Parts: sequence; C-alpha cells; structure tokens
Amino acid sequence: MNEESFFQKVYEVTKMIPEGRVSTYGAIARYLGAPGSARMVGWALNNCHSRDDFIPAHRVVNRNGFLTGKHHFHGPEVMQELLESEGIQVKDDRVVDFQKLFWDPNRN
Repeated sequence: MNEESFFQKVYEVTKMIPEGRVSTYGAIARYLGAPGSARMVGWALNNCHSRDDFIPAHRVVNRNGFLTGKHHFHGPEVMQELLESEGIQVKDDRVVDFQKLFWDPNRN
C-alpha cells in the first residue's frame, strides 16, 4: 500500500468517529491492519488540514487521551475548542473520561 492510499484510508476511518467520541492513532492503525503505524496515522492527519473535505482530526488523540496533535491546528487551542464544542471535556491537554469516550473502529 502506498502512502497516498494509506493516508486516504486513515481519513475514511477518521470520518467514522462519532461526534462526541475520540479514537487513537494506534486504534486506527490496528483497524487498517498496520499495528505498528500509529506515527504514520499521525502524519496523515497532520496533512489533512489542506484538504477540501473535512476530516475530524481533532477526534484523534494519543493512547492516553492527550492532545498530542494540537500543534498541527490553526492555533494551539483549536483542537481543544473543537472537542469541547462536541461536549468533550479537556483538562491539562487530556480528554476527561477518555476510556468512556474512546471509540475503537475494530469494535464498531
């Protein structure tokens, strides 16, 4: 699978994350059959901001619920603001109730 098709698959899975829920780079990588590619999922999401279609990259956090991708948005608070607009509480750059809000594409 080339990088372009992998990125497209990441975008398709990210669009499936329900509003008010979050997933992780690793969960998306596992769903795509590439369990060691969490960083590549992150690279894909870092590049999605230049696309015409909306990719809800703000719903993807690290395995502990931290907003590790927040610096790739148009301002350091944008990711948190987007999550909060969906009813997700964030404290100290971490999703509150992460386990409860976690959406695993392999189980849905």
